[in-house]
Amino acid sequence: MRKDFSRLPGEHIITWLLRCWDNRASSLEMEGREAKQLGSLSREGGIDKAIGKKAQALSLWRQLLSSVRERYPFSKDVICQPGKWTTMERGIQYLRELAMREMVYYDPDNAQLPTDPDEVQCTRPMWRKFVRNAPSSYANSLAVMDWKGEEAPTVDEVAGRLRQYEESLSSSLISAVEKLSWKLQQLEENLSYSPTVQTTISAIRSKCFSAQERGYRGYTP
Repeated sequence: MRKDFSRLPGEHIITWLLRCWDNRASSLEMEGREAKQLGSLSREGGIDKAIGKKAQALSLWRQLLSSVRERYPFSKDVICQPGKWTTMERGIQYLRELAMREMVYYDPDNAQLPTDPDEVQCTRPMWRKFVRNAPSSYANSLAVMDWKGEEAPTVDEVAGRLRQYEESLSSSLISAVEKLSWKLQQLEENLSYSPTVQTTISAIRSKCFSAQERGYRGYTP
């Protein structure tokens, strides 16, 4: 169990938290002393010290969140994966990490706030960060996507739209390649029936035949 929730060397805190969520840390209820027995999970003394601080039974997930929040009381001190994402799936993962950072600083006792990062609303600041880190092949199209007049969609809803967008791009590309291939085939067929091309082909064949004939004549067994 410990390996499912241990932070990997060089792994960003938010990436680690999201992985713990995906590994169902929220389903593990344990008392503080039990959490302590898991040893160093975060590879960071300040966070590990805070894990299991409370005596009552809480989900491992809540204990991890509160420990990170205690160690880093300001969200600006917790960074998400830097640099541009390269694929749409990696971009969606980055968007989920932005949502996770929001969740770290939620009030855990407020039942109206989501407990699932995929249910966090994708605010405009989050969306702008997402677009800023998009590769150039996506950036222009994503920049004009908006939800004016709507309540901000959840991260899961945005992820669905992004996957649809990716599929439409792939379909358009396949269609364009098929059309180009068909046009090239038609062009080749048209050229092959062209009198000029036929004359040229005949002349080339004639020269080849003459050269072969001369070669045979000059050959003495």
